[in-house]
Amino acid sequence: MDNKKERRAVAIGDFDGMHKAHKTVITGAENAVIYCVNNRFTLLQKSIFEKRYKNAVFADFDKIRNMDGEEFINSVLLEHFGAGIILCGYNFRFGRNASWTALDLRNYLEKKDVWVRILEHQDFEGEPISSTRIRSALEAGETEKANEMLGYCFTFENEVISGDRRGRTMGFPTINQRYPEGLTPVRFGVYESVCTLDGREYKAFTNIGLRPTFRLDSPLCETHIFGFDGDLYGKNVQISLVKYLREEKKFSSLEELKKQLEKDKSSII
Repeated sequence: MDNKKERRAVAIGDFDGMHKAHKTVITGAENAVIYCVNNRFTLLQKSIFEKRYKNAVFADFDKIRNMDGEEFINSVLLEHFGAGIILCGYNFRFGRNASWTALDLRNYLEKKDVWVRILEHQDFEGEPISSTRIRSALEAGETEKANEMLGYCFTFENEVISGDRRGRTMGFPTINQRYPEGLTPVRFGVYESVCTLDGREYKAFTNIGLRPTFRLDSPLCETHIFGFDGDLYGKNVQISLVKYLREEKKFSSLEELKKQLEKDKSSII
């Protein structure tokens, strides 16, 4: 392949969650390959990432982690991808023991007529946006702050499993899902949410936790979808968390629980 003629753009980074700062890295180069080098995906599941970014390529981290910087540049970026333009963040590091910086990348590739565009940080409330800050906000129940930094609502998907159908008897049928393994933990409680079904969005509220009234051993996500009463068992359903409403509570009766659910719903409508 004639690398210089093709001038393929490669955006490179961790891209955990593809937050606002990450998005600046992938702009400015049409049809850039998004090369994800460390596939942790604690803020956005890989399954959703693949749907949103069709041009993403996921590294086998075990194969590249021990390459030195020069080998990584030559064998991966130049030979494999045929990169003519590379985009990365100001704090991007690579090579064995993360010993190479974004500036090292630029200095090395200048001699090979490959342009390296280094993007500066994006701030939120006076501090750089980072995956660490977003994870901390989600764990604290500061969902709206996390969503501001992400640039979209924190979203997960999983298969709908059978439940005890107790919500149905109170007029609040729910779909039940396990909280996805590997995703950053969120604060237990009730959230205003959005459920996406067949491309259509429905208002909803979601309880994530151990249900202190009916104790569970592992976290469960229970979502009541407004205006929907179909059968979703066995289907993969996507839930987006909009706002943290309240902590989990232990109720003394089903009637007390029902009143609280009605209050939760009215606060969203």
